[in-house]
Amino acid sequence: METQTNKTKDERRKQSGFLKGAAWIAAGGFIAKIIGALYRIPLTNLIGGHGIGLYQLVYPVYCLLLTVSATGIPASIAKLTAERLEKGESPRPLFRTAMRLFLLIGLGGSVLMTLLAPVLSKVQGSQAVVGGYYALAPSVFLVSAISVYRGYFQGRNKMHPTALSEITEQAVKVGFGLFFAYLYRDNIEKAVVFLLLSVSISELVALFLMMILFRRNPATGEFKNEGGRVKAKSVLALSIPVTFSSILLPLSSLLDSLLVPRLLGAYASDSVALFGLFSGGAVTIINLPVSVCYGIAAASVPAVATAVEKRKETPNGKGNLVRKKIFFSLGITVAVSLPCAIGLYLFAEPASKIIFRSLKGEELEILVRLVKLFSISALTLSCTQTLSACLTAQGKPKHSAISMLIAVSVKTLVYAFLLRDPKIGIFGMAYATNLCYLVAFFLDLLYNLRVSRQKQ
Repeated sequence: METQTNKTKDERRKQSGFLKGAAWIAAGGFIAKIIGALYRIPLTNLIGGHGIGLYQLVYPVYCLLLTVSATGIPASIAKLTAERLEKGESPRPLFRTAMRLFLLIGLGGSVLMTLLAPVLSKVQGSQAVVGGYYALAPSVFLVSAISVYRGYFQGRNKMHPTALSEITEQAVKVGFGLFFAYLYRDNIEKAVVFLLLSVSISELVALFLMMILFRRNPATGEFKNEGGRVKAKSVLALSIPVTFSSILLPLSSLLDSLLVPRLLGAYASDSVALFGLFSGGAVTIINLPVSVCYGIAAASVPAVATAVEKRKETPNGKGNLVRKKIFFSLGITVAVSLPCAIGLYLFAEPASKIIFRSLKGEELEILVRLVKLFSISALTLSCTQTLSACLTAQGKPKHSAISMLIAVSVKTLVYAFLLRDPKIGIFGMAYATNLCYLVAFFLDLLYNLRVSRQKQ
């Protein structure tokens, strides 16, 4: 009886730790997004539409880096760290190997961006952004290091360093960005270069913060052994498919930006504006609850990975533990995202007016309708995010990558058909993207059910 009571207490303690960790990352991501959204208002006033346009030519590269930093590398390192801790092995050898590996990869990325800067700017038709690529290049190296720290802390179920680093990144970027924008407001091209330099500065400050937190939060405890040397190959074997899965959506968005305006341009007078209402308007609003739910996904990785290791040790007694962890994570995700989806549908108009105050008339009406149609994706994308993290925790990130690749392909085919009809127009993007996340959700759910039954 006493043993059963202790198990119950231990389970409650772990669930409390899971929720606390999820709340930390959710709060950090949400605050960072709010700071970023507010940043655009004074920035637009200072550098105008042309300056924002130049900034947006280079900034998507940084967004792609952030996707890798926020989900790709940390998720894989978190899984490997949690596994070692469950086996009583020190996570330090893993950290050292991962840091050396990704610093090398990050350095290569920075050099590559520097070398490709003239080519990229030429392809984009604006030589003015060459300096912007040079200014942003160091951030590739810095983000790689930050990613390893985040994954290491998340694997130890310490989520506050990730949250603090995300908030620090945004706060520093906004502070330096507004300073440079004001200082060089009479020279827009120079202002844009320094705005992108502020991104690299923000990553440098965030890295220093992570180094300080790393020193103050050493991995303590009684370890059976050091666990032996960790090969870079084993880290890459997990990191590559996780990263590939995480960048599919940004790459899909890049493809959308090339195809959608052309399809709409066959009958719409301002196809770029219509695409902007969807990608910059509806997507931005829907991603707010999704970013909050990312904390649940991040906390799921060490929780499920630990359950997998326990099942290996006692296969007869822990057969259902992995599935319980998955459904607990999914249940919390639904509990958070479903009310958000309903709220976005019911309050699409006031939400659109608050976030995009400059929109009036027909543009506002289109955005409101897009948000209503797209609101269900706040639920399905949040759930897909969590289920994908659970697959990573079980060592099956390839399944998640396959699911998203299929879903993105379906989306592209569907909108390529729907957008040809003027009666449907840009709303076809909402229908197609809803279907995309629904397909990804069901495939990830099926994969999780199948994988969680396997005796690894």
